[in-house]
Amino acid sequence: MTNQEPLFLSIGKTIPQAEQSQMFGKPCFKINGKAFICFFQNDIVFKLTAEAREEALSLEGSQLFDPSGKKRPMKEWVQVSAKNADKWEKFAEEAMKYVKTLT
Repeated sequence: MTNQEPLFLSIGKTIPQAEQSQMFGKPCFKINGKAFICFFQNDIVFKLTAEAREEALSLEGSQLFDPSGKKRPMKEWVQVSAKNADKWEKFAEEAMKYVKTLT
């Protein structure tokens, strides 16, 4: 599988007001100082509303984000597999909109 980081960066840079940063030592983008997408293990992780989270989790290879690997997933964050890279831009927009409502 090819490295998907350039696609992640391209998606993040197209979102107005998104700032490139780090989360858990991994590349991420933030809105108003809050992360909404992160690049992890060649996938993108998105902070999503319940409805969008359910849709993302229905995709093959998607799972709740568990950065520690100790079965303690973050309930609002979904790791969407590179198999579904064609959906990343849509979920990035959803994540950005959601995080904007929290700030």
